[in-house]
Amino acid sequence: MTKILGIVGSPRKKGNTDILVDRILEGAKDAGADVEKVHLRGLKIKECDGCYVCWKGKECPKKDDMNDLFPLIEAADVIVFGTPVYWFGPTALLKAFIDRLIYFNCPENRAKIAGKAAVVASPFEDTDMETAATMLAFFEKCFDYLEMKPAGRILVPGVAEKGAILAKSDALEQAYQLGERLAKKISI
Repeated sequence: MTKILGIVGSPRKKGNTDILVDRILEGAKDAGADVEKVHLRGLKIKECDGCYVCWKGKECPKKDDMNDLFPLIEAADVIVFGTPVYWFGPTALLKAFIDRLIYFNCPENRAKIAGKAAVVASPFEDTDMETAATMLAFFEKCFDYLEMKPAGRILVPGVAEKGAILAKSDALEQAYQLGERLAKKISI
C-alpha cells in the first residue's frame, strides 16, 4: 500500500492550502493509499544552524517537533508539499521544514528519502502563473538535491480569501485525480 504524507505549510487553519492537500489525500485514500497529514503551524521547528551533526549520520541535536517528523518522512512513499506562494516562494513554515531536510544529506540518511515521490500543491492570490515560477524552481532544486522524484504539481491561482478555492471545482477535481494516480503508482 502506498503511504502518502501531506505537509501543510500554511499558517491559515482550514484555508486554501489545507483544502487542496485534503483533496489530494482524499483521492489517494479512495484509491487505497494510506494517508497522513501534518500541519506545520503550531509545531515548533527550529532553524537549521549548520552544526553538521546530521551530516555525520547522527540525530539532529535540535529538540523540537521536526525530530518527530523524520520517521513520518522515512515511512512515506510520496510527500505532498502544500504551501501558498508568499513573496514568490514557500511560506516560512515550509521553508524551515525544508531547511531541516538537510538531515537526509549524509550517506547514512540519504537512502531514507532518495527515490521518494514529491508533489507541490500551491494555491496563491495572483492570477499570473509566473508568480509561482521561482517557488517551483526552488522545489525542483530541492527535489533534485535530495534525489526525490517529482510526481506532480497542482497550482491554483486567483484564490486569496480563505475558502476561495472551493469555487475552483476543476482544480479540486484535478487534485483528487492526482491523489488517485499517486496511490496507484507505487513506483513513480
